[in-house]
Amino acid sequence: MIEVRNATKRFGDKVILDNVTLNIKRGDNIILMGQNGAGKTSLIRAILGEYILDKGSVLIDDMEVAKHRVDTLGKISFVPQLPPPLKITINELIQYASTIGTIDKNKIKEYADRLQFDLEQNLNKSFFKLSGGMKQKLLISIALAKQSDIFIFDEPTANLDLQARDVFAKMLKEIDSKVFIFISHRIEEVGHIANRAITMDLAKVVSDEIL
Repeated sequence: MIEVRNATKRFGDKVILDNVTLNIKRGDNIILMGQNGAGKTSLIRAILGEYILDKGSVLIDDMEVAKHRVDTLGKISFVPQLPPPLKITINELIQYASTIGTIDKNKIKEYADRLQFDLEQNLNKSFFKLSGGMKQKLLISIALAKQSDIFIFDEPTANLDLQARDVFAKMLKEIDSKVFIFISHRIEEVGHIANRAITMDLAKVVSDEIL
């Protein structure tokens, strides 16, 4: 479903992806591990088409991401570790997401309610001014409501309280996704769903194990 072929990316003298090759199949639920700077986020950015590779390619369902970014992004829900600095209201964000991603607003509200984020009371608030936890809950709700083939979460529980982490874990079990990829240092929080562990170091994949 996702093929990464000899992906190499440099910024000046710094190599951030060093000839990375991976084959991710339907049903793979991956925890992506490694120290800061190991290349995890760079790999995800390559999958999302945010980088033009110096060498190699990334394909999603046999479509090269660099040439079919709109179509490939349509198959992905992504929640970043650091929420984007969007200076728009929550209502505007939801309107935008539902327009470009054909996302059911009622599903966003359903997931937000379960994470104890009161959508109705916060619609006119600026996303930028929300707490880190509130931003995370909203972005998770939008991502899950998209019901994508591929879900990518970068430290998804970093800003969540303990109760919200438990709810998030339960919601993941209910999602009928073809691929999950988690960047996480908390293997215990995604261990119930992960069936494959990939470790990166120095911009390379150094281990790839079935759990």
